[in-house]
Amino acid sequence: MSKIDESLTFRPLRIAVLTVSDTRDRSTDRSGDTLEALITEAGHHLGRREIVTDDITAIRAQVEAWIADPAVDVILTTGGTGFTGRDITPDAVKPLFEKEIEGFSVVFHMLSFQSVGTSTIQSRACGGTANGTYIFCLPGSPGACKDAWNGILKWQLDSRHKPCNLADIQPRLMERKG
Repeated sequence: MSKIDESLTFRPLRIAVLTVSDTRDRSTDRSGDTLEALITEAGHHLGRREIVTDDITAIRAQVEAWIADPAVDVILTTGGTGFTGRDITPDAVKPLFEKEIEGFSVVFHMLSFQSVGTSTIQSRACGGTANGTYIFCLPGSPGACKDAWNGILKWQLDSRHKPCNLADIQPRLMERKG
């Protein structure tokens, strides 16, 4: 169902990746590596990449810094979307949303169900906008990151995708703000 209009010019976005984990570092961050590879393979630019601990203040501070950074168009977080006590990424990020992209969670769960069955209910994957920046909170497994990217984000962040895409409407996210 996804269609790329090859007659249009691809406009790369600047995407930041934030891994949320108490146990990973750069050498063990498979989900961050997966997202970085998918982003660059699609022709986008990896704008920033960081790892923070499962701490609301740390997560929110990093996301807020990137929301304020005009060199970041999209923020992808990976990790902390489950239900355990340390899974707090949506709790840290959702209060920053000006608008929630409710369809992202719905479509993510439809795709994830094909991979992990009913275990998809254990994810609180979400998306939203803030200050003209798209933010998507993904689970911490490389498989879930691939599901989100290959099934949704790869298409919606491509300015050539038809019938519509998030890349084309990004300049309009700031309308009526204020």
